[in-house]
Amino acid sequence: MPLDPLVRDRIVAETHGNPMALLQLPHTLAPAELAGGFWLPGRRPLASRIESALHQQFRSLPVDSRRLLLTAAAEPTGDVALLRRAAVLQGIPDDAAMSAEAAGLVEFGTRVRFHHPLVRSAIYQGASAPGRRAAHRALAEATDPHLDPDRKAWHRAHATDRPDEGIAVDLERSAGRAQGRGGIAAVASFLQQATELTPDATRRAGRALAAAQAHIDAGGVDQAQSLLAIAEAGPLDDLQRARLERLRARLVFSQVRGSVAPRLLLDAAHRLAPLDATLARDTLLETLGAASFAGRLGEGPGLREVAEAARAGPPSRTPPRMVDVLLDSVTGRILDGYVAGVAALRHAMHVVRQEQKTRATEAERRWLWLAFRVAPEPLAPELWDDEAWHEMAQGAVGLAREAGALNVLPMALTYQACSHVHAGEFDTAEALIDEATAISEAVGGVPMMYTSLLLAAWRGQASPALDHIEATIEEVRARGEGRVLGLAEYATALLYNGLGRYDAALAAATRACQYEDLGFFGWSLAELIEAAARSGQPESGEAALDDLTERTRATGTEWALGTAACSRALLSDDQAADALYREAIERLGHCRVAVQLARARLLYGEWLRRRNRRQESRAQLRCAYQAFSGFGADGFAERAGRELLATGETVRKRTVGADAELTSQEAQIARLAGDHTNSEIAAQLFISPRTVEWHLGNVFAKLGVSSRRHLRSALSPSKPGMPGA
Repeated sequence: MPLDPLVRDRIVAETHGNPMALLQLPHTLAPAELAGGFWLPGRRPLASRIESALHQQFRSLPVDSRRLLLTAAAEPTGDVALLRRAAVLQGIPDDAAMSAEAAGLVEFGTRVRFHHPLVRSAIYQGASAPGRRAAHRALAEATDPHLDPDRKAWHRAHATDRPDEGIAVDLERSAGRAQGRGGIAAVASFLQQATELTPDATRRAGRALAAAQAHIDAGGVDQAQSLLAIAEAGPLDDLQRARLERLRARLVFSQVRGSVAPRLLLDAAHRLAPLDATLARDTLLETLGAASFAGRLGEGPGLREVAEAARAGPPSRTPPRMVDVLLDSVTGRILDGYVAGVAALRHAMHVVRQEQKTRATEAERRWLWLAFRVAPEPLAPELWDDEAWHEMAQGAVGLAREAGALNVLPMALTYQACSHVHAGEFDTAEALIDEATAISEAVGGVPMMYTSLLLAAWRGQASPALDHIEATIEEVRARGEGRVLGLAEYATALLYNGLGRYDAALAAATRACQYEDLGFFGWSLAELIEAAARSGQPESGEAALDDLTERTRATGTEWALGTAACSRALLSDDQAADALYREAIERLGHCRVAVQLARARLLYGEWLRRRNRRQESRAQLRCAYQAFSGFGADGFAERAGRELLATGETVRKRTVGADAELTSQEAQIARLAGDHTNSEIAAQLFISPRTVEWHLGNVFAKLGVSSRRHLRSALSPSKPGMPGA
């Protein structure tokens, strides 16, 4: 999420660049404090002995020095010029700074720097409420309304002890400017303050609705609930009541992506239809997303019922917005079938990709987040378009980071991680999963389990993978999130196919295909076909092959056609199979889905060995073994190794690559370091350049290298042991 440069500099200064402090201090700050540069320290009682001691030291200073330090503590940017102007307005003499500096609490240089963040917290929290208000009042008066109207409004808000419509209006304007900059957390903070300072009950209720929506987007669940209670207590018209119902439904969806949310959202859409057709269509798209998450465990409405409501609902605008294109295309895909819906889905994906590049208006940017939640997550995989998947994943993460949309960022990171899994970049995927999990835990959201299931299955370590899958199934059943249940069955089939336990893989794949989950149903068909062929039950895969062939022909991508060719080869006679395997390898070689290319080589190598074409089989199996070993796909690597041994080739025991010693963040930084500067890495990962430098020092030590140019070879997937002739 965005980090205000002034806040960043102050954090670095007050932690003295200490890596542990740099990692820990931001966790104590709210998103708005980090994103907008409006940071009041330590919003809690003086609990620690250290803070108490610091406060006693502060209390021993002369009165004017205490007033100066309190004013400095109330201004998060450390702006010395602003502090001086505020001091003059309070009649604080110039020599007041001397006692404070002599006490070792603060340093006045080009910026104000407290010697530790706890000093600032102890001073601010230990001051009386009137004293804090006086400091903010002086800072507000000293702030230029033309150069920094938002900071002036923020200080004015903290300087008053009663409702004030003038200040509330200024805060509302500040929220509008923050929204233009993409700072959703700052928007939420400004609107919440505006709500609290609004004297008129009707205006307060309206502002509370706007603030609640911003907090939901920013991941502020508790704040959103409080604001919705404020709105509900005020006088609301019919449209506002309908908006309240929609926001409550969105809040439920953010906390429990299960069977309850679709009904609440659809009810809100019906209520909005005669009042605001545009917002009703927006809500219908959200309902489709919620129904997709509920999947086979949904209590209703299901995807088809929601799609029928969308088609019968308010018509699209002319020209249609991005959200209209998405709603109509997904509706068509559900009601008219896969083949008939491909063209509209492809057009919708093109529209989303263009919007990601142009980001024309704030309204459309906001819908890009919804588009990600509802449409692109199934769109690119549904259309077997790996290039679009890669591009859209990067765009979604970048947009969510830029806007500070913490309710969307975990989904975007998970989506991007899944793309990396298919590319065979397991360590990068794991780092993204860890980040998504940490954000979900921080904002109280539901963890995104999708890619962690796939990664566990691809890694092929049976016991931990099955434990993870079983625990996930139990959790999602409890909250009715059937989409994850479908993916868990797919992951189980993938795991068992990798381990060569084909009967178990067939059972899991059959369960996965009992419900058509958008996005990965085609993958489940492919697993079912391989399991059926390898378990000696080819007839069980014939219907799945017909379905897969129809879908992949309709999309026509290299990924789709390569997957179909490989699947047809499994169920074909010898003459046809040879050509089909070669076609699969050729097509998949042009894609980012490296794991599937390795699988095609493995299957072809197995087929060749069974026909005593040992030299040819060795070439394919060696490539598959090397690829799987480099990815860390242990199950498939062992399967390829067994086949190589059966050809008479010696297979040396695989060793763990050097980068396995790295933590997930170290691995991510190491892989970025080859093409990016420390500052660029810091900006991408939202840490300081000094933290990047610290991590790189650990990386160099662990990998035994001395410079960045050696990192690529040190991290090379060729590190694991290779088969030898």
